[in-house]
Amino acid sequence: MSIFDFLRGEFIDVIHWTDDSRDTIVWRFEREGHAIKYGAKLTVREGQAAVFVHEGQLADVFGPGLYELETNNLPILTTLQHWDHGFQSPFKSEIYFVNTRRFTDLKWGTRNPITCRDPEFGMVRLRAFGTYTMRVTDPGKFLVEIVGTDGEFTTDEIEFQIRNHIVSNFSQIIASSGIPVLDMAANTIDLAKIVHERIAPRIAEYGLELPAFYIENVSLPEEVEKVLDKRTSTSIAGDLSKYTDFSAAEAMTTSAANPGGGGGMAAGMGMGMGMAMADRMARRGPWGEAPAADPSQTPPPPPGGKRWHVAKDGQTTGPFTRDELGRMAGEGLIGPDSWLWTPGGPDWQRGRDVTELADLFSAPPPPPPAG
Repeated sequence: MSIFDFLRGEFIDVIHWTDDSRDTIVWRFEREGHAIKYGAKLTVREGQAAVFVHEGQLADVFGPGLYELETNNLPILTTLQHWDHGFQSPFKSEIYFVNTRRFTDLKWGTRNPITCRDPEFGMVRLRAFGTYTMRVTDPGKFLVEIVGTDGEFTTDEIEFQIRNHIVSNFSQIIASSGIPVLDMAANTIDLAKIVHERIAPRIAEYGLELPAFYIENVSLPEEVEKVLDKRTSTSIAGDLSKYTDFSAAEAMTTSAANPGGGGGMAAGMGMGMGMAMADRMARRGPWGEAPAADPSQTPPPPPGGKRWHVAKDGQTTGPFTRDELGRMAGEGLIGPDSWLWTPGGPDWQRGRDVTELADLFSAPPPPPPAG
């Protein structure tokens, strides 16, 4: 070290720190031999605090302002040094500047999934992540509990510890909340508030606080997401025939956009799907509804549709079809004098009087002469 550097260090009279980073929480003022000149000027900017440590003991803490270092504003250090009547020579002390502003957009997340019981899906594993803000509320406590003698302490060195507290409490709360996984997204604000309140006392032991804490997402296992996707697709599809038409139309659009991709086969498939869709549209109507019945298109009743009842000896049998009556007539069970009736027809009639059955009871002509 040159004599110039020594003299400049020996007679320095301004102590300050200009923070040019975004993540430095604590910075130690580097001084040759930690010698501070009596009457030196200490500048503490807004969002900062200056902490004096003398021979390993926490001494005075200064908030924002401009100070002249004398016995009247260094009461603890004066006591530690036994300066009863003031002092004039340089004294040795470490000075740590602590950044008390908010550090924003700090991340947390569950490294391993959290197992909880869901009333619909049973045992499921969840993951979650979010952000929080942090600031130092007690510079002296933070320096003693966390920093120690670290000359430059950044947010990276405390984030891991805070994340462990967050995840540990979040896991306990989410596992015992009883909130269905499908309702987690609607309850992230309430869950975040509970987690925040739970970890606040522990964080305060470090001289810190988390002014804001957010749960940005609670994600479901892949297998549960697949089940939800299928359920959602089914709900969206609604009428499966409409969903089929929609899928066919999409396939035709894709085929038209890529005419060379499938050649004649793609064109044939597209034509087939189009014809099938057109047929369904014609049968269901333009809006998918069933067409109104057209009386002129009502199919005729099948042949032999009438059924006949037979009355004999005070007993009624049947109903019989025309073919069955023909077999009965051939077997001699009924004849021209038998009583017959059909629903919708006149009253009971003799077989010979029913015009549409007359051929069943007509006697065949005599056989032709022999030879």
